[in-house]
Amino acid sequence: MGGVEQPPMGPCGVPSSEGPQGWGAQPRASSVSWQAQAAAGVRTPATTVLTEKPKLVSDTAPPMLYPNLAELENYMGLALSSEEIQKNLLPESSTALTPAGPPPGQLVAPLTGNNVGLRRAEIKPGVREIHLCKDERGKTGLQLKNVDQGIFVQLVKVNSPAALVGLRFGDQILQIDGKNCTGWSSDKAQRALKKASPEKIVMVVRDRPFQRTVTVHKDSNGHIGIVVKKGKIVSLAKDSSAARNGLLTHHCICEVNGQNVIGMKDKQLTEVLAGAGNVVTLTIIPTVIYEHMVKRLSAGLVKSAMDHSVPDL
Repeated sequence: MGGVEQPPMGPCGVPSSEGPQGWGAQPRASSVSWQAQAAAGVRTPATTVLTEKPKLVSDTAPPMLYPNLAELENYMGLALSSEEIQKNLLPESSTALTPAGPPPGQLVAPLTGNNVGLRRAEIKPGVREIHLCKDERGKTGLQLKNVDQGIFVQLVKVNSPAALVGLRFGDQILQIDGKNCTGWSSDKAQRALKKASPEKIVMVVRDRPFQRTVTVHKDSNGHIGIVVKKGKIVSLAKDSSAARNGLLTHHCICEVNGQNVIGMKDKQLTEVLAGAGNVVTLTIIPTVIYEHMVKRLSAGLVKSAMDHSVPDL
C-alpha cells in the first residue's frame, strides 16, 4: 500500500528501537562528543572552583558611623569645628592629669601634705636612733616614766639636750645604750641615764604610740568646735569640723601644729589655737593614759620647765 512507511512495531504495539537510522532514541550530542574525545585520547581541563566572594558593585557610598563635624559646627551653640577641637586638645608631651572625683559615698579631706602644722605634728611609724649627750651640769633634761612595762618620756625641759634632739612627751624609749628597757621601773630608767656617758647616749625611740593627730578647719568665726577645760576636751559642737573629723571627748590636747601645750592654762591654749591658722592639727591622748603618765609630776614643774617651743621641720 502506497503512502508513509510505518516503523516496525515491538511487543505491545510500542515502536521498536531497531530499524533504519532515524527511528527510535537518538544519542545526545554531549555524550557523543565525550565519547569521541575519549576515543581520540583528548583530556578535558580540570574544573576551576571560585574561592573568592564576588565583589558587590554599588553606586551608593556606605553609611557614615559618625556625623560630619562641619554639619555640627554650630550645633546648640557649641564650637565643634575641627579648628576649635585642635585648639583645645592637650599636646602629646603634656603631663597634665584630670583629677578624678571621689567614689560615691566617700569623702576626701581638703588637705595637702604641704601643710606645715601637719608635718610638724607627724607621728612617724617605725623606730629611730638618736644620740643624746649631757649638758655642763651632767643633765639630759629628760624625765622618764614606766607605763604598762614600757618606758616613756614624761618631761622634756626647754633648751635641754633632750629637746635639741627632738624628743617629745609620750615618746617610747626602747633601748638605752643597747639595753632593752622593757620591764624597767621609772627609777631604773633614770639611773641608767645618770650612769651613761656624758658625751654620747644612744637611744632607740618610737614616736608617741599612745597619741594620734586630727586635722580640723576653722569656721567663719575662727572656731574649730571644741570646749577645753584644763587641757581636756569636754564638749564638741554639733556639725563642727572637730565633730566631722573625729575628735573625741575625754582626750587631752598634747600639741597644736606640733607645738607642745601640756601644762598651759586654758587662756594660753586659746591664744595658741587662735594663732594657728585656718588649718589646725591637734595631737591628742586619752585622758586616762595622760593622767597616768603625769602622775607624781609636779604641775609647777610642767608649767615652768616643759618645752613649749615650735619644733623645726
